[in-house]
Amino acid sequence: MIDTAARTLTREGSTEAGVSETTAGLFTKEAFEILSREWLRVGWSLKYYHTFTWFGLPILQLPEDLLRLQEVIYAVRPALIVETGVFLGGSLLFHASLLEGMGLEGARVIGIDLEIQPHIREALARHPLQSRITLIEGDSTDPAVVAQVAEQVARLTGSPAPVLVILDSDHTRQHVARELECYAPFVTKDSYIVATDGIMKDLADVPRARPEWKSDNPFAAANDFAARHPEFLQQQPPWLSRDSTLTENVTYWPGAWFKKLT
Repeated sequence: MIDTAARTLTREGSTEAGVSETTAGLFTKEAFEILSREWLRVGWSLKYYHTFTWFGLPILQLPEDLLRLQEVIYAVRPALIVETGVFLGGSLLFHASLLEGMGLEGARVIGIDLEIQPHIREALARHPLQSRITLIEGDSTDPAVVAQVAEQVARLTGSPAPVLVILDSDHTRQHVARELECYAPFVTKDSYIVATDGIMKDLADVPRARPEWKSDNPFAAANDFAARHPEFLQQQPPWLSRDSTLTENVTYWPGAWFKKLT
């Protein structure tokens, strides 16, 4: 409940012990985070993230996540971006446009999907950025597919040639866990692997969602990976511009970011 006169935000919730109630100042960090969480849940249910395109193709991402990703890509300046999950192609164009805009000669994007629709394949082939994009059709965890990516990585020049990985395909805990193990070895020091859409853990009770998402989600797989791989730091990248008391991204990707330390 928002009380604009009292300038408070009161949130009611249910627990095993009964109904709980918390109140915060309306114009506080705590209130912003509470409102943001519910805004994300309602927006996901209403397919807000389905309303954007990038360079002509749909891009099913939250705009803030794209801006935060852009900051990282600009800092890392990758020679190769690997993304599992192509779907409608907009995210591949997003990555490719950043590589093009930074003038990174020879830098490329690999898009992997179990099935790439013919009209998406054709649209990407006709796009001005097509020279920066390679498509691989197949299960992202299939050893044959991983081997194709390894071949592309082996062709990179530079010392080292930075590689960044974004996992955005099948979001089950088991599949994301396998992807993390398959693709983490390609990530170079000070670059990242990103296990997207951990927001599923907070969506289990909203329309269009499934109850099992509460535990079967990328966030759980990411935490499992963090416990096994101390060579990666699980932490959102630092904000490069900060004049605020806020500290947390408004994101579909909680717990998603892993920076390679060694």
